[in-house]
Amino acid sequence: MDRGMILRTLVAMAGLAGMLGGCGVYREATTPRIDTSVGWRPIATDADRERLRKWRDAWEEALPLAKAANPAVIAGDPTLFDPDRALGDAMPPAGSYRCRTYKLGGAGTAVSPLTIGDWQPCTLTQVGEVLHFRVSGGVQRAEGNIFPETRARVIFIGTLEIGDESAPLRYGIDNARDLLGYGEQIEARRWRFVMPYPRFESKLDVVEMVPTGI
Repeated sequence: MDRGMILRTLVAMAGLAGMLGGCGVYREATTPRIDTSVGWRPIATDADRERLRKWRDAWEEALPLAKAANPAVIAGDPTLFDPDRALGDAMPPAGSYRCRTYKLGGAGTAVSPLTIGDWQPCTLTQVGEVLHFRVSGGVQRAEGNIFPETRARVIFIGTLEIGDESAPLRYGIDNARDLLGYGEQIEARRWRFVMPYPRFESKLDVVEMVPTGI
């Protein structure tokens, strides 16, 4: 066996050992143990709270870039892309929905200032005083809890599940996966969730949500 083959074999064995030894760690990290009864503020990390405070800055940075890249899309949906659009019932009812993610601003030179994801199935399940939100399709899938804040705004706190992962990491384990944003009702049966300064691909994510069948 040549030296290169030996090295590749050792690397593969080390990787396998790491995966086997890490199974318990993965289960621990994906076990939901967040006490939602305390509200979202004690749960959110300082870094995420700072991003949420800068939600207006994120809109002001990302929206002009997206508009320059694809003016027809932005102009074609002024309701979705109006930063100040908010009706009175921000907390959506539990049920089955469709979600679509718009990534605005393009973080990184190789990323478009506006990318639009496909519609994916998503669900809202009542769990005590909060709603549990889960996107069940796509490469990047958000999962977490929606907390009441005001009549016009709710807060989403969760994590990102990627690729073929079967469960998301618990919030606070990996700040690259952590998500904190706000939600608003923008039409009678239409909501959006806004994530300022996410870690991947954009300056602002806007997740459009409508009931299944619309």
